[in-house]
Amino acid sequence: MRKPLNEFRPVYVIGIGLHRYQSISDKTYVELGLTAIREALADADLPFSEVESVYTGTTFLGMAPSRAMLRHLGASGLPIAQVENASASGSTAVRQSVLEVASGACDVSLAVGLDKPGRVRLAHEKAGVPDLVNEYVSPFTHFSLLAHEYMTTYGTTAEQVAAVAVKNYRNASKNPYAHRQQGFTMEDVMAGSPISGTLTKLQCCPIGEGAAAVIIASEEAIKRLGIDPARCIHVLSSTSRSEMVYGPGADPDTELTRETLAMSCEEAGIAPNDLDIVEFHDGFSIEELLYVEALGICPPGKAAEQLEGGDFDIGGRVAVNPSGGLLAMGHPIGPTGVGQVCEITRQLRGEAGERQHPDARLGLAHMVGIGSVCLVHILSKSGPA
Repeated sequence: MRKPLNEFRPVYVIGIGLHRYQSISDKTYVELGLTAIREALADADLPFSEVESVYTGTTFLGMAPSRAMLRHLGASGLPIAQVENASASGSTAVRQSVLEVASGACDVSLAVGLDKPGRVRLAHEKAGVPDLVNEYVSPFTHFSLLAHEYMTTYGTTAEQVAAVAVKNYRNASKNPYAHRQQGFTMEDVMAGSPISGTLTKLQCCPIGEGAAAVIIASEEAIKRLGIDPARCIHVLSSTSRSEMVYGPGADPDTELTRETLAMSCEEAGIAPNDLDIVEFHDGFSIEELLYVEALGICPPGKAAEQLEGGDFDIGGRVAVNPSGGLLAMGHPIGPTGVGQVCEITRQLRGEAGERQHPDARLGLAHMVGIGSVCLVHILSKSGPA
């Protein structure tokens, strides 16, 4: 039977680091990863020799990327592992670090996410069973159909769906790590190249390159290493689920998200309306509306209306995707889920600068990956005693 995280010893985020998400460049993945790792080590004021395990989330790099990168930090013999879980690869790397420290197997673990764009190869192509969805319906067509269904059901306009992108570009314009750092008006978003249905280019996330790193530690390590407890962020929950069979017409990603969000809130002992910060998988603009409602912080069909009212702005009722989300922060795949945890940590510390949400105490990170899988982490400002 699954044991919730609160039945293990407490764990904390003690260091965060990123390499800016960007279009493909001539930088090697080693340069990207080391930038994020060194920033996380400096943030925690920790030497690499104190790290006891490393999990690297990646999808495009091929076998064994960690050794070629980590050797530049020292040959310490520590255990390393690669994690692949589609768009949730980075989130899964964080979960593995969290569980390893929570279980007592080690005291300090590093979760890294990094990628450079490459050809997507899905394992189902070798499964020997025809896939009538992934082989014939592209992701943007799938989400444009969901947008059409949502608009038809609730009378929402295309502009109200596009308002998600406008908000997230506004947030990312204040984020030095974001792929797209330019604010766009509604006219800009709607006038962009049409991709599928009412979805335009600026309502679809960019896939580029980048890296993110998070250091997880126990209370014992925080005291032993002299880490400032005021900057340590408590991981209240780390949950993972895969999709089940849902009713006719149900979107598997939304239903899987609904289940995983509920499980994570229960594990953390909080209600959805307690959250101050939420980082959602918003690869397409419609996703944010669907997932806000799946979380239960607004009634079905009301997300667009509450977005218009400023509820989900920085400084609103709950800041949704203050980093800019996948739409504007970017979605380099491997780093994305790790980067969400970095953003929430920064917000809960009160270190987010222009995009700081006032009095943030609780934050949630959510990622969905092809499979389908869903990972959710809930973090709290309540540090160690």
